[in-house]
Amino acid sequence: MNTIAQLHHVFARAFEIPVESVNDQLEYQAIVEWDSMSHLVLIEELESTYKISIEMEDILEMSSVERIKIVLKKYGFEIN
Repeated sequence: MNTIAQLHHVFARAFEIPVESVNDQLEYQAIVEWDSMSHLVLIEELESTYKISIEMEDILEMSSVERIKIVLKKYGFEIN
């Protein structure tokens, strides 16, 4: 099950925010909860959930929910 709801739950767990607060327009540092330290927590949650190891160049590109969906597609996960 690789759905947008699953991805939103990953964000909610990583940032300890309500899942309803997560949408495709959410961007790095747009909310106080998404700072450089919590970004690392997000990466860990993504790697754990999707059982992948994300390359550094991809981590640096992951600046929004929309960009993360694009990166996950590279790893074989179509999020819809």
